[in-house]
Amino acid sequence: MAGYTREEALEYVRENDVKFIRLAFCDIFGRHKNVSILPDELERAFDIGIGFDSFRIQGFEDPIYQDLFLIPDPATLSTLPWRPQQGGVIRFYCDVITSDGVPFPYDARKFLRDTIKECKKLGFSVRVALRSEFYLFKTDEDGNPTNIPWDNGGYYDIAPLDRGENIRREICLNLEEMGLHPETSHHEAGPGQNEIDFKGADALRSAENFITYKNVVTSIAARNGVYASFAPKPLEGKSGNGLHLKIDLLEAERPMEEVHPEVVDSFMAGVLNRMRDITIFLNTTKESYLRFGENEAPKYITWSTQNRSRLLRVPIIRGKKEGFILRSPDSEINPYLAYAMVIQAGIEGVKHKEELPKPQEKSSRLFKDEDFSEFQKLPTSLTEAMEWAKNSTFLKDTARMDIATRFLDEIERREFS
Repeated sequence: MAGYTREEALEYVRENDVKFIRLAFCDIFGRHKNVSILPDELERAFDIGIGFDSFRIQGFEDPIYQDLFLIPDPATLSTLPWRPQQGGVIRFYCDVITSDGVPFPYDARKFLRDTIKECKKLGFSVRVALRSEFYLFKTDEDGNPTNIPWDNGGYYDIAPLDRGENIRREICLNLEEMGLHPETSHHEAGPGQNEIDFKGADALRSAENFITYKNVVTSIAARNGVYASFAPKPLEGKSGNGLHLKIDLLEAERPMEEVHPEVVDSFMAGVLNRMRDITIFLNTTKESYLRFGENEAPKYITWSTQNRSRLLRVPIIRGKKEGFILRSPDSEINPYLAYAMVIQAGIEGVKHKEELPKPQEKSSRLFKDEDFSEFQKLPTSLTEAMEWAKNSTFLKDTARMDIATRFLDEIERREFS
């Protein structure tokens, strides 16, 4: 992952009138957390870390690891362009370590980095591009969100029907200043619904791009007096907010070269064969399951090159396959954990040379009811997804069991206690 070194980061702070430094990380559900330090503390942060009350962070409270510390990753240095330019603010994403200086075992960032290393041993790397949807809602006189959409525009509409045009522009410009690369932005199908698509990046950087993106969207929306919602199904009967992940496998030693098609097929087969086991990590709320099967959101575990309602879609551009798109996740994920679980499922497919089933190209409208009986369904509720994960032999593997168990315990406590 290209970026600043430790010494370059320290020099940047000295030479650019930086007054505040945010050390960012996520709880186990992917909620963005941070603590601010002054520039004089950065060297200490790199050396020994900045401590925090772990028992106050969901998924981090533990009787064994009571003292946890944040170690900033210098490669992730980024300015916050909507903050003052004089006396500026920068941000690092952090690793979480224990008081003994070893990685915290339930840090999802570590889990994703370990997963990436496993891919490299198998000879490939994973690149992920994002396509994310969100709604803009009006706020009341006290600034609290309402359920009234910011506009009544539809798919690809323009102003004046599309009132989000200037907000999206401001979001994209801020993201570009932070080193992200938006490709397209437009009004989506729902009233007040928007979409921004990004170029691909290596899996770790893509996960952190997603965290940054959500932070920028919510901050810029609030600055414009509206509320941005990434909820999976914020309006009944209207399009849900999906998060599509476009995944490309590249040669580890030649990152511009795609891997052999058979490896991609086995990776896709691994994901399909374990999709019900890992859905809980991709769709983490009860509301997530209201989206499936509506407005082109997937319902069955199938793939296609043409049909846009399938779980996996393989775009073919000028006769050549261009990676594949996973269409079931929503934006309530912890991207470190979700990416890692998808990649781990794919790794199993590659290791066992699993075969991809035949594609389902026919439109769902042309299927009869009995035709669907041969396809496996995605879980239809959070409870069903929990059961699949709890009974999964895939998740009982030692490489995944500890963090999967911790996540499931936290979901159960949050949703069913």
